[in-house]
Amino acid sequence: MLSVDALTVEFGGQTLFADISFVINEKDRIALMGKNGAGKSTLLKILAGVREPSRGAVSYPKGLNVAYLPQHLLLEDNRTVFEETATAFSEINEMEQQIETLNLELTTRTDYESESYMELIEKVSALSEQFYSIEEINYDADIEKTLLGLGFSREDFDRKTSEFSGGWRMRIELAKLLLRKPDVLLLDEPTNHLDIESIQWLEDFLINSAKAVVVISHDRAFVDNITTRTIEVTMGRIYDYKAKYSHYLELRKERREQQQKQYDEQQKMIAENMEFIERFKGTYSKTLQVQSRVKMLEKLQILEVDEEDTSALRLKFPPSPRSGNYPVVSESVGKMYGEKRIFANANFMIERGEKVAFVGKNGEGKSTLVKAIMKEIEHEGKLTLGHNVKIGYFAQNQASLLDENLTVFQTIDDVAVGDIRTKIKDLLGAFMFGGDNSFKKVKVLSGGERTRLAMIKLLLEPVNLLILDEPTNHLDMKTKDILKQALLDFDGTLIVVSHDRDFLDGLVTKVYEFGNQKVVEHLEDIYGFLAKKKLENLREIERR
Repeated sequence: MLSVDALTVEFGGQTLFADISFVINEKDRIALMGKNGAGKSTLLKILAGVREPSRGAVSYPKGLNVAYLPQHLLLEDNRTVFEETATAFSEINEMEQQIETLNLELTTRTDYESESYMELIEKVSALSEQFYSIEEINYDADIEKTLLGLGFSREDFDRKTSEFSGGWRMRIELAKLLLRKPDVLLLDEPTNHLDIESIQWLEDFLINSAKAVVVISHDRAFVDNITTRTIEVTMGRIYDYKAKYSHYLELRKERREQQQKQYDEQQKMIAENMEFIERFKGTYSKTLQVQSRVKMLEKLQILEVDEEDTSALRLKFPPSPRSGNYPVVSESVGKMYGEKRIFANANFMIERGEKVAFVGKNGEGKSTLVKAIMKEIEHEGKLTLGHNVKIGYFAQNQASLLDENLTVFQTIDDVAVGDIRTKIKDLLGAFMFGGDNSFKKVKVLSGGERTRLAMIKLLLEPVNLLILDEPTNHLDMKTKDILKQALLDFDGTLIVVSHDRDFLDGLVTKVYEFGNQKVVEHLEDIYGFLAKKKLENLREIERR
């Protein structure tokens, strides 16, 4: 369906990848994997036609519909959410108008025998055939269904897109792409701004309704659930596995072990031949054998072992000072913004050492309650922090709050106090900002690097209540695993707002669900909560 032939990308004297070829077939659901900087996003842009390769080509049949969701995008601000989403059908509407215009021209012309009249008939016939072959769509119903699935409420439909945050604007763009029903859907980090329910809705859509899908994502559960094939970009080439992500990891491990074995055997053979050459190079009777071995070594293609990302983040939170038995006690807490009720009567107690998750759709009050705990906003009811509670807080937009004109070193040097000042370089090194990387300006850092830098600030003083609001956005899978282990080892209390099911699995033992203006406590882990929630939703549908 879509063919990639001998694709090569070079810039700055370096080759990102060379002579890669593969085919995307109908119904393929492909995960594009590889370490940061391997070229995944570049490859996706080339598939989308928004970037040209240095050499090679991407070819597909005429009329193939390819849709691309980049990590960053711009929407027009003068339309409502519904109007902007409806632009997904603009090509179909234009086609219908063109057919009407041409038909009108046919009725007014009288030169029935002319060549141009015949051409006009052919044009109308071809356009009509194309138009009527498109599956009949109830536009308004489909727009409504897609927007609701992605977490919008009906009240949002008539609001201007300019009123929404970047994450919600990303959802509008995603809705437009899904409504176009493309033949190939290219998604770069689609789950970064979605809540758990919207991610599950998107999974169902991609599995049951999408055609071919290529996705870059650091959400392990999402990738494992939707993909059937994994293409790894590494060291300038690709490996194509007909397997989902978790199976691919096992196959990749086997491949690297096999490569290492072959490499070791080849190195041993080279050493033995070099030793023979050195030993007998002046011996007349062995001249032919020596020359033969020299030629053999000159022609030998040295085997390579694919690199593993060995840059290891060493993350450990300082021991936490002891707090009271109940760091957070909420009694009838509620919040309204103007006429809008966010939630009411939130009653719960979080015990010392507990690790809990705040989950629910965006806009239902998770970050609002966090701000109330932080004493940043006024609220109804009573929120009590326990004795000697020291809070460490990572805000959802923490990475974007960094001063872009400072270097990495200056960012930490400005806030470090006491003995830690003598260990800033060691701390930066542990967070993969060693050597010259510490002199990089914040403005040139990637999203993941900024998140890591913002995380360092949490380590500068001991705390016993960690509140993390979407800490895994922009972090790759390996870094997320390291952060998760550090949080498991953390001896204080943890509140984490997150939509990443794999990250929450095994980390939290209790879930607080935000929705319908309520905060409900669930005494299960994340997958126990989701299973129960699915069952409740099925019962609700049956009741209706």
